[in-house]
Amino acid sequence: MVAGLKFNRQLIQVREAQQAVLHNVNILPSEKIPLVESFGRRLAQTITADHPVPPFRRSGVDGYAIAAVDSEGATLDSPKSLQVVETILCGSPPVRPIAPGQASRIMTGAVVPEGADSVIMLEATTSAEEQVHIRKSLNPGDNVTPIGGEVQPGELLLEAGRRIGAGEAAILASFGYAEVPVYRKPRVAIVSTGSELLEVQEPLTPAKIRNSNSYMLACLVREAGGEPILLPILPDDPAQVERVLLDHWEQVDLAITTGGVSVGDKDVLVDLFERWDGQLLFNKIAMRPGSPTSVGVWREKLLFALSGNPGACFVGFELFVRPFLRGLLGQEAREHRETVGYLNADYSKGSAYPRYVRGKMILDNGTVRVQPAGHDKSSIMTSIKDTDCLIYIPAGGRGASRDQLVRLLLLDDF
Repeated sequence: MVAGLKFNRQLIQVREAQQAVLHNVNILPSEKIPLVESFGRRLAQTITADHPVPPFRRSGVDGYAIAAVDSEGATLDSPKSLQVVETILCGSPPVRPIAPGQASRIMTGAVVPEGADSVIMLEATTSAEEQVHIRKSLNPGDNVTPIGGEVQPGELLLEAGRRIGAGEAAILASFGYAEVPVYRKPRVAIVSTGSELLEVQEPLTPAKIRNSNSYMLACLVREAGGEPILLPILPDDPAQVERVLLDHWEQVDLAITTGGVSVGDKDVLVDLFERWDGQLLFNKIAMRPGSPTSVGVWREKLLFALSGNPGACFVGFELFVRPFLRGLLGQEAREHRETVGYLNADYSKGSAYPRYVRGKMILDNGTVRVQPAGHDKSSIMTSIKDTDCLIYIPAGGRGASRDQLVRLLLLDDF
C-alpha cells in the first residue's frame, strides 16, 4: 500500500502545481469591522467616490482671496490696494462675496468666497487697518484647489482585495467608512509531525529538536493575512494525524502540515494520503528544495503537506500557500512578481530540477545584485531571516556563475 504513493509519484512542474492550487481558490465571505481595526486587512468591496474632494473651492495657503484681475500690474515697488471685507476661518463658510477691489483674509483649507478666483500668500502682502496691499500679480486659479480637484464623483478609489494601510485608511475616513467591509481572515491549522520534535518550552534531550516550523509558518500565515491555529505536535501515526485534522476541519479554511512527506519509513503524510477520502492534487514537484511537497483537497478544503526541513518548508509556503491565501482574500490569483539580478558569487550546485535558493538582494550603483542568504541547505533555518527573494537556478549544468543574470521571485511584493 505504502509503495503506491511513496515510490510511484508523478512529477509535475512548479507552475503546473501552482495552477492546480489556485484552481481551488474560493474567495472568503466578508465582514464589517471598525475602521480603526481595519489596518492590514483586505478590502472586500470596491470603493468609489460618492462626492467630490474637495467639496468646495479650497485655499492652499494663508493669505487673501482676491480676483486675479485686481492684482494686474502689482509689484513689490508698486502694490495694489484692496479693501478687506471679512476673515474666513477653516470650517466656517464665507459670509460675503468678493466685489471688484475687495479681498478676504483666508486661512489654509478654508472656503474661497464667490467672486474670488485666486489667493495671494500672506508673505506677498502688507496690511494696514482694513486695507491689504498686493505686491505681486496673480493668475486665476493660483493657490486655489477647485471642487473635485483631487477626486471626482464616481472615481475609483480602492479596489477589492487591496491591503488597508495608512493611505487607504485616510481615504476610507474621508468618505465616511466608520465600518469597513473586509474579507474574513482565513483560518489556517498548522501541524508539525515527527516523534523527534519537542515543544518550545521543553528542555533538549538526546536525538530531539524543538519545533520551529510551526512558529515560522504561523508568522508567514499572519503576514499573508491569515489567522494561524497551532495544533499540538503529532507523532508518526497516520491515524492520529487524520483524527486530529478531522477534529478541527470544520473550524478552519485550510491546513498546513510540515514533515512526513518524503520516502522514509515514518513519513506519515504519505500514509495519510493513502488512507483518506480526499483528492491528491500532486505529490512530487520538479523543484529543489521540497520536491515531495504534496497538496490535496479534503472535504472541499486544501491540505498543504510541506517538508519538515525548515528551508524547504519556507520555500513550499512561498510558492504554493501564500498565492492561495492571496486568492482567498480577493486578490489577483497569481504567482510572485519577478525581477532579475546579477549573482554576487558562484553557485556550484547543479540539479536535475530547478532550484529556488533563498536570496538577499543588494542595490549596487543602481544595479540589482543577489547572493544566497546563507548556507543553501534545506535543513538550514537561520538564513530565512535574511531572505527577501528566491533565486531561480535552472535545472542541469553546474549551477550558475558569478555575474550571471538570474530570475528573482520577490517575497515582499504580495
